[in-house]
Order: sequence, then C-alpha cells, then structure tokens
Amino acid sequence: MDRDPTIQAVCRLPPLLAAVGELIGERFFLAQVEGREPLAGGGHQQLHRDLSAQRPGDTAVALAFFDDYGPENGATRIVPGSHRQPPGAPPFDFADESRSVQLSGCAGDILVFDAELVHGASLNVSGARRRSILVGYFSEQLYASHLETAHLRNIRMDTSERFEPADFVFGSI
Repeated sequence: MDRDPTIQAVCRLPPLLAAVGELIGERFFLAQVEGREPLAGGGHQQLHRDLSAQRPGDTAVALAFFDDYGPENGATRIVPGSHRQPPGAPPFDFADESRSVQLSGCAGDILVFDAELVHGASLNVSGARRRSILVGYFSEQLYASHLETAHLRNIRMDTSERFEPADFVFGSI
C-alpha cells in the first residue's frame, strides 16, 4: 500500500504538508503509511501516544478517512491538549476517558496531529466501513533511527524526499 501512486499523492497534498510543517516546524520526511479498517466488533484501542521518544513536536500523524466516520463505526477519540502537558504534571492516566472527545466527519477528511496527542480508535459497533490510512511524518533529525527500524515496520516506499515547512504555507496554497 505504501507505494501506491494514489496513496502517495494523498500523502503529498499541499494543505496536508502545510499542516504537518506547522506542527513539526522544521524539515521533515514522509516516514510511513499504514492502512486501517476496523471490522464489526473490533478496532478498539486504549488511549495512547505515538511517541517518538525523542523530543516534543518531532513527529506528526495524519489520518485520511475514505469513509464517513463516527461513534458507530469506530472513529478516533482524542484528548485535546494532551500533547502539551505542563511541567511537573502527573503522568497521563490512559485508562481515564473523561477528557476524550469522539470525532466524527466525512469521507475525505484528514485529521493531522502531533504524535504525542493522546488518542485511540473506538469499537466498530455497526460494522459500517471505516477505511483510512495512517500517515507518519518525522523531523529530518529522526531519519537515521527511522532507517534502522523501517524493515520492522514493513516500510517499502522511498522515504528520502524532504519537505520544507516554508514551501507549504496556509493561505498560499
């Protein structure tokens, strides 16, 4: 899937790259693409972070939805502001759903967020399709460590292309 020309075109949409550039704030690369389709009765994830274990803001994630999504078909839950914990804050309780927000929207929507934002997919109770791709973008500084683990994540696409945030500015697109 990660080498499909249509999927690669979605990953390079200028408004998407502008949003990623705003989050990462420095030169970045397209690191991975994974398909998602939770089946009826499946898809639930505990709240979590897609941590880079490096430094805040060095990775961004995009979820591009190919079907309408909402509570019935397992849409993503997020915890707003959880990627910017104040200094000295207690560790996040991933079992506490009280601050999570269930998203809903339409096919064609793309959700872009800092990989440290607490999030998780929900249970697909209806069995309705919720196809999406999960796209990861990393700061250029993470390229060497990315190459070391790419085979473990079954990444087949070329990840050598670089994107400059200044090349994708909202309002000029």
